[in-house]
Amino acid sequence: MIALVPSAIVQDLSAHRGATITGFSFAGGGCINHGGRLATSQGVYFLKWNDLQKFPGMFAAEAKGLSLLRKSNALEIPEVIYTGNAGSFQFLLLEYIEEGKRDRNYWKNMGEGLAVLHRTSANEFGLDHDNYIGSLSQKNRKSTFWVEFFVEQRLKVQLKIARDANRIDHGLSKQFDALFSKLPSLLPEEPPSLLHGDLWGGNIMVTSAGQPCLIDPAVYYGHREADLAMTQLFGGFDSSFLESYQEFYPLHVGYEDRFELYNLYPLLVHVNLFGGGYRRQVVSIVERFV
Repeated sequence: MIALVPSAIVQDLSAHRGATITGFSFAGGGCINHGGRLATSQGVYFLKWNDLQKFPGMFAAEAKGLSLLRKSNALEIPEVIYTGNAGSFQFLLLEYIEEGKRDRNYWKNMGEGLAVLHRTSANEFGLDHDNYIGSLSQKNRKSTFWVEFFVEQRLKVQLKIARDANRIDHGLSKQFDALFSKLPSLLPEEPPSLLHGDLWGGNIMVTSAGQPCLIDPAVYYGHREADLAMTQLFGGFDSSFLESYQEFYPLHVGYEDRFELYNLYPLLVHVNLFGGGYRRQVVSIVERFV
């Protein structure tokens, strides 16, 4: 089974970690990465790897994001053990999280923990480095104002990708321009919050203790409603999650409507990655607010 891991990664781990690899079994690494449970003489870890040329710096950025999330002491986050490049591959070695069944307070604890995470702040929106959202580059150039950051570093970047690939026509682009002029009156400003950045159900695990554990982040400092909006986009979150969050960090009135605006970003990402019906969802939201 060890032969399933590229030999260059095995050699790098042996040389730099001094660990003898004793076994490997594939597990979910997502649609971009290979991944699985790696048994070594020093313990059991989760190993992810992919093509270094296709996604340069992906795991180095993910490691920084995971470390930022862990520092908040808000929710369970896998510890980064080691990241590196080997041959044509890049890889990330993480603490192995043993999965279990949800505790009865799972969603309540998730809401409270996310509220604690979002109280971790910074002076500006963005981050000191770019990272990834799925397989797409995520730009994080800093800004003092949330709406400016959301438009320039989130929506316009994805719109350009979509236009260049003929996934969005001139008419929809013009509607987005009209929306951009309205956003300052629609989206409230708040201090920046540390966000997971890709918070859908597939990026939350259940630990052996029955508690939530966040994985595969696209971290940046943004408006906390953007994180919460994504939890509602693809379903899977119990209503007690948002109720718990509201108890610990109440949202401004009207957040339900704003969630649609924030979800334009992940929907545009999905347009660029998968096409299909996601464009129709984008059009529906834009037409509602323009």
